[in-house]
Amino acid sequence: MQRLTFLTLSLLAAFVVRAQDPFIITGKIYDSSAHAVLASASIKVKGASAGTVSAEDGSFRLKTAQKLPLTLVVSSIGYKPQEFQVTQNGTDGIAINLNTRTVLVDQVVVTASRVSESILRSPVTIEKLDVQSIKASPAPTFYDALTNVKGVQMTTLSLGYQVPNTRGFAGTTNSRFLQMVDGVDNISPGIGAPVANAVGPSELDIESVELIPGAASAIYGLNAINGIANLKTKSPFQYEGLSVYLKQGVNHINDPDHGAALYSEYAIRWAKTLSPKFAFKVNAAHSQGIDWIANNRHDQYFDVGNKTNASVAGVNPGADLINRYGDEYNSDMKTLTLAGKKYDVSRTGYLEKDLTDYAVSNSKVDASLHYKPNGSTQLSYTYRTGWVTNNYQRGNRVRLDGEHIQQHAFDLKARDFSVKAYYTLENTGNNSFNFRPLGENIDMAFKKSPQWWNDYTTGFNNAYNNTGASTFHDVNTSLTTARDFADAGRYQPGTKAFDSVRNRIIHTNNWDTVGAQMLLKSAFVHAEGQYDWSRLIPFVQILTGANYRNYIVTPDGNNYVNPGAWNDAKLAHDKFHYYTWGAFVQATKQLVDEKLKLTASVRVDKTQYFDPKWNPRVALVYSPAVQHNFRLSFQNGYRFPTLFEGFAYVNNGGVRRLGGLPLISNHLQAFENSYINSSVTAFKNAVNADQNTGGLNQNAAIEKEAGLLTPSTYNYIQPEHINSFEAGYKGMWLDNTLFVDVDYYFSAYDHFIGQLDITQPRTGTIGSTVNLNTATQIYNGTVTKYKMWTNSKSRVTNQGVEVGVKYNFFKKFILTGNASYAAIVSSESTDAFTPAFNTPSWITNVSIGNREILPNTGFTVGWHWQSKFYWNSPLAAGEVPGYGTVDAQVNYRLPKLFSTLKLGTTDLFNTRYFQYLGGPTIGAFYYFTIVFDTNPRR
Repeated sequence: MQRLTFLTLSLLAAFVVRAQDPFIITGKIYDSSAHAVLASASIKVKGASAGTVSAEDGSFRLKTAQKLPLTLVVSSIGYKPQEFQVTQNGTDGIAINLNTRTVLVDQVVVTASRVSESILRSPVTIEKLDVQSIKASPAPTFYDALTNVKGVQMTTLSLGYQVPNTRGFAGTTNSRFLQMVDGVDNISPGIGAPVANAVGPSELDIESVELIPGAASAIYGLNAINGIANLKTKSPFQYEGLSVYLKQGVNHINDPDHGAALYSEYAIRWAKTLSPKFAFKVNAAHSQGIDWIANNRHDQYFDVGNKTNASVAGVNPGADLINRYGDEYNSDMKTLTLAGKKYDVSRTGYLEKDLTDYAVSNSKVDASLHYKPNGSTQLSYTYRTGWVTNNYQRGNRVRLDGEHIQQHAFDLKARDFSVKAYYTLENTGNNSFNFRPLGENIDMAFKKSPQWWNDYTTGFNNAYNNTGASTFHDVNTSLTTARDFADAGRYQPGTKAFDSVRNRIIHTNNWDTVGAQMLLKSAFVHAEGQYDWSRLIPFVQILTGANYRNYIVTPDGNNYVNPGAWNDAKLAHDKFHYYTWGAFVQATKQLVDEKLKLTASVRVDKTQYFDPKWNPRVALVYSPAVQHNFRLSFQNGYRFPTLFEGFAYVNNGGVRRLGGLPLISNHLQAFENSYINSSVTAFKNAVNADQNTGGLNQNAAIEKEAGLLTPSTYNYIQPEHINSFEAGYKGMWLDNTLFVDVDYYFSAYDHFIGQLDITQPRTGTIGSTVNLNTATQIYNGTVTKYKMWTNSKSRVTNQGVEVGVKYNFFKKFILTGNASYAAIVSSESTDAFTPAFNTPSWITNVSIGNREILPNTGFTVGWHWQSKFYWNSPLAAGEVPGYGTVDAQVNYRLPKLFSTLKLGTTDLFNTRYFQYLGGPTIGAFYYFTIVFDTNPRR
């Protein structure tokens, strides 16, 4: 058991009283157990904003205008805080003894209930990464460090572009997870989710991350049904000075797809308190490197139910490789008659690595002004801007090249109320593009598909019937020869001709047959406020709040169109709007000598085109002792469609991707007059088999198998819904050296939002009975194919258990571990699309570290493991293998130079893995950082 030690804070106070306020308190702080000065201790005036921290030599200087008597609150990381009352000038020689606290759990959080509270008594599960945890993490950035937080599943789309998720149903564009910076949503409006940390805080400005796994719609509304991450930045009043951050790294070690590549990251922060009332800070950061590469060549043709080419699987002419674009089975494939048999044949397409540039970068700047008219009120304005170049995935893989995001935020905080207003603007620029139409349209620029398939047939017949060649009556070799014949003169990667046509298509905004450019120019304005009625109603804490958001969408003719243009063509290029508002009330009451805390809240949300939805939450926390806290909660939540899910109008080659709102697709009758795609695949397989092996002609086979076609019974999109129950425990054991955090959750989803593949005949109405006319159109490909945003008919339940421990087992050695189990419990009906759980059954993290194993030297070694799981997305479906990685870091502090050196690695042993099907393969990343920080709270 850790021996209890004491810290003596000798406040050698010399009160310098000037002719007018404010006066200055100076002193020095010592660690009596170590017989050394104590740096980075916090000294604050209770009930006021004045505060400072001790410098490297233990000294502090506190300026305050507070009238005597006043109370100083003195605390330091790893020690319990204590108060000291100053009653008169000239007091000195005061000693304050603080008990050590080596396990840090008695932290204050705000995100769980929108008010400050102990993390131990939070009514819902909440995790917190403080600045010390971030510094001790082997992860190269604080955002990467979320990977090791209990319950978090990270999906890596690109180097520097990770998507966090909790409690199942992960995706590459996770619109179920809310990410905020200082309470400000940093979603990219057109994409429908944050672009990782593209405009968020740098490593120098992050103070902590608070993360809620699971539903939080009851007080945050919006789309917070899978969790929240709130990135909290440093105040310029508390963290002054100049800070500089330099990182050099290397990746692609022994990578078959790319040689070793350098990574660079730089950041600078300058904060200054101009007076007790005014302060400002400025941050700038830039990173660049070579992205992880996606080069999965697995053939999906048979995975999706196609069977026609089973006899020629070794040279499958209908192959659809995951990271090859332009060979898609659902838009770039045709059934041909070759040597009297039916075969599916697709266009050749291009590999991802031939289409995109894997150079990635992120440049961002933010500046903020802070004004304190009095000790309990603060007004701030923050401007954030960032440019990002990387590869990400929505339905398909996409290259963001110079996407620009800007955000203006005003924030007023007072003792009883707060008000926020912000404006976010996104512009993907002229160089961003979608890989799939790029691959398809380079092939189309070479040769239109009807001509190509004719040439393929000619090439096959020539080879198959050539009596003097090895291909004579050899189907396999004739299929290969046919492709070579049809592709003769095709644009080849690395040539000037290829680069020229690629550049032209990238800068053409028409995905149908000629372009691949991705233009998004969307914005939103948001305002919110809340009021704490505690001073007016002292017997119960009541919190009320409301918000309003208005999306402003610029039609680009491809991703978005103005739906009003269906009736008035003059509106085609006019901006359109999409609004949402919400309001909540929350009441908290302490009972049974404050051992029992009851919290109840209800929220209403209204989004344009939908009825209002009510979100209640009830929770209780029972604390029989300060060290032991039990919690129960139940809540209801809704997720409204994002801009893209509601308004998308993408003509992507042979497939139209449409938003689920009636005003977008009702005029096309896509839901009402179409067949489910899986039934179309089964129908075509059966018709081909009847002709190949059953002796039927085409018309007879179509008539026989037409009954396999299943009409769509799906409808226009509605909000997604969840009911969630949670039970948990947080507690301290073994003289506060062992922290335990356990939770169990059970959730039920209905109206799950996803994409449905349907096929519509070009003419006629399918009806409820077999229609030979439409069936013939379906078989011959005289159709329009859609991917429609709609709701699953299944009611899906899932559950999970999450356990976390933190143990100070010897001196300053800390052992940390967590394990998360998640599983689908039931899915009540057979559906044309099943909600994609996309989550490992098990995720575990274990680490051991010591922040001062030697003087000024600390280290951490960690292990991450997750089990295999099934992934399902519009790009690819299949198994993602499990993997385990070892991460490590060692740091050395140079106090006299105000600097810290850190040598670290993720995936130390270069275990190559990917986190979703179609995503990049990730390997070892080795890095070295130097941090120069004149701020004593570093």
